[in-house]
Parts: sequence; C-alpha cells; structure tokens
Amino acid sequence: METTRQLIAAVEKYLGTQLRQRKAAPADLEIPPGHYRIDQFPEYLRLRQNLDMIEHSSFGNPFFSVHEGVANNRTTINGKNIINYSSYNYVGMSGEPAVSQAAKEAIDLYGTSVSASRLVSGQRPVHVELEKALAQLLRTEDSITFGGGHATNETVIGHLMGPGDLILHDGLAHNSIVQGSILSGARRRAFAHNDWREADRLLTDYRHEYRRVLIAIEGVYSMDGDIPDLPRFIEVKKRHRALLMIDEAHSIGVLGARGRGIGEFFGVDPQDVDVWMGTLSKSLGSSGGYIAGCKALVDYLRYTAPGFVFAAGINPPVAAAALASIRLLEKQPERVARLRENSALFLSLCKERGMNTGTSKDSPVVPIILGNSIHTLMLSRALLARGVSVMPILHPAVEESAARLRFFITSLHTPEEIRYTVEAMAEELKKIDPKYLGKTASATMVEKIVM
Repeated sequence: METTRQLIAAVEKYLGTQLRQRKAAPADLEIPPGHYRIDQFPEYLRLRQNLDMIEHSSFGNPFFSVHEGVANNRTTINGKNIINYSSYNYVGMSGEPAVSQAAKEAIDLYGTSVSASRLVSGQRPVHVELEKALAQLLRTEDSITFGGGHATNETVIGHLMGPGDLILHDGLAHNSIVQGSILSGARRRAFAHNDWREADRLLTDYRHEYRRVLIAIEGVYSMDGDIPDLPRFIEVKKRHRALLMIDEAHSIGVLGARGRGIGEFFGVDPQDVDVWMGTLSKSLGSSGGYIAGCKALVDYLRYTAPGFVFAAGINPPVAAAALASIRLLEKQPERVARLRENSALFLSLCKERGMNTGTSKDSPVVPIILGNSIHTLMLSRALLARGVSVMPILHPAVEESAARLRFFITSLHTPEEIRYTVEAMAEELKKIDPKYLGKTASATMVEKIVM
C-alpha cells in the first residue's frame, strides 16, 4: 500500500512540474477569425468566390433548380414542361404507379419511419423481403440495406479495411469510395482509369506488404459512362488473393439483359466478386444503398457496421418502393431493352455530328465534352431555353479540359425527344464554336452536299 502511495505521489509531482513548465499563452494572443468563424474559413471563401463569379455572370447559377414534379424523361421547372436528362430514373421506376402504390401502402402499415436501429426494434417485414429480393436479383447469398448510397461506401469500406491494409481504386472512383478509404486508415492508391494491368503491376510489387487488399471499381462510371473489363479484374483479384468490390450505382437495372448489372453483362459468376454495392435511388426508384455478397459478409456488417448498427433502418415507404421496383424489373425486362436502344441512339447521333462523347459505351451515361467551362455553361443555358434540361459539370469539379454536359438517358425517352435534343445541341454548338462539331460533322455535311 505504501509503495502505491509513493508511486502516486511521484506521478503527481512529475505532472505538476510539467504543468508549471508549460508556457502561458501570451496576453495579446489573437485567434484568427478563420480559425473559429465559418464564414471566414478559407475553404468557404474559395467557394463563395466561385459562386459569386457564376451568379454575377449572364448565365446565372445552374445548380439547385427546383423540379416541380416527377423527374423522368420530362420534368417541370418554373412551370415549364421540358425534356429531362439530369436525373437517374433510368427505367422509369420513380413515378411508376405500382411503385408509388407500394410506398403508400407501407405508410399505412408501418408509418413513415421505423424510429430505431434495425438491430434493436427498427426491423420490419418489408426490410427482410427487400434484402431477400436484392440477393435474388444479384444471385448472392444475402444482402443488407443502408440509409444512403454514399454512406454505404463510407461505412462499409471504412469498417472492412484498416491500418495495415491496402485499397486500390480506379482513378475516377466516386467520392464515396475515396472517403471510405480515408476513413479506414488503410493505405490508398489509385490506378489509371479502367487499367487492370496497372492494378496487377501494383499488386505484384506491393501485395506482400499488406494484410488485406481491396480493389474497388464501378459498374458504370457516372462521369464518363464507360464500363471496366470485369473478367480481367476478377483474374487480378484471384491471382493476388485480394477482395474485389464493385459499386453498381449506375449499372444495376441498366446492364445485362434483365438489368442485373455488370455481372450479368459479362456473364461472370457472382461469387467471384466479394462485395456488390449499389444504390436504391436510381434504377430502383427509391433511396438508400445496399451491399450484397456471401452470408459471412452480410452477417458481419449487420452486427458491427457503424452506419447500420447506429442508424435507424430505412423508412418503410422507401423499402417498399425499392422492393416493388425489383419485382417490376423482373417482370418487365423490356424496360432495360428500351433503355439500351435509347442510349445507343443518342450516342450514335452525337457521334455522327462529331461531338466528343469521350469513352462512353453501352451505358445511358453520355458526356458531351467541351473542355471549356464557360462554353459548357452557355450550352446548358441555351438548351434549357429550348426545352432541354441537362446539367453542366464545370471546373473545379473536373479539370477544365474535361468540362462537359452530362446526359442521363432513360427508357422513357422517345426517339423524337432524343433526335430533337441532338439537333438542338448541334445548332447551339455551331453558334458557340463550330469546332465542337468536329471532323465527323464536317465530313457528314460534305457528303450531304455531294449527294
């Protein structure tokens, strides 16, 4: 006992000495406003400068426009009904009467919120049915749903991986993948876009230095509309004993004959991918995210993932809408076929006129790349005046050389709407700068003159 008292006294004496030796803050010390006032944060001041530049331009701020109804192939802005290419309602599930009815019935049965984490008292039958339907759609053992798509990637990557691990992700990976990687504390390295060879080289050189390795790619890249060579990435994953995760936010309901995603598109065994991730907010007409895979993965997340255990379950109408969308997709694969036809028509017409569509292929995401933010904003505004809604992607969201309009095609667009849109865009681009119509357009015009 005496020894314990002596030890405590010695520690108290040491700490007291250390505290006395610390220098007091200068009497005239001033804390800069940028350290405690949000309106003086350097990050906010940079944002404010960019917003002021846009808002004081002749174009105005194109962001946060109010859509006054269901956004599918048409939308209403300021009371005007226009053609819409700025939402992800790929197969028309949002606004589909059967989907809306399912959500309404769920409200009557369960209310608008489950009011608790599903681990304790927030689970409802509709959650169980939805996760079973997702697993069947993807041909996996099980699935689990989360409140948001971005949060799904953040919490799952941040939870599965940790210090001593390596995360390899595509250079154009979504922000949620990057943020989840940062949260995990694992080493993070990007490889060139869609370059499975570089991923293979990196793992050949460094795999032995890490415990777990996660390769994270996407099914369809939402900025460029291109698709990775999944069979090659599976080969790389197997060769290096790594985990493979695919973000299918823009490929579920889109790729494959029945909309089952990139796995169906390439005809791979679903068990060859460790983590299937997707969102409910696009092709499935709802809101939230999901993870599908083996039972061990889902059980582990269900009992331990912070973004699931410490968050309320997704709301009943949200779950019911997604479930109804999956069931409708299974019954009506022609929706996917129409989407594929519309996407091919839009892409081919744009290419015929010499527009730069980047690497977009086999998907409903088609960029029109101008490489000039001002011209991109001008084109977006000109199209809006002609009854077409499409959003500009400007610097600094992308490199200036990659400034673009980004079109999202749906199964509900008509061939007439698509042809009108491309013609209007070609006419406006000619006014802005004919160079954006490229050599292909010039050659086409010469052929018409000769003929």
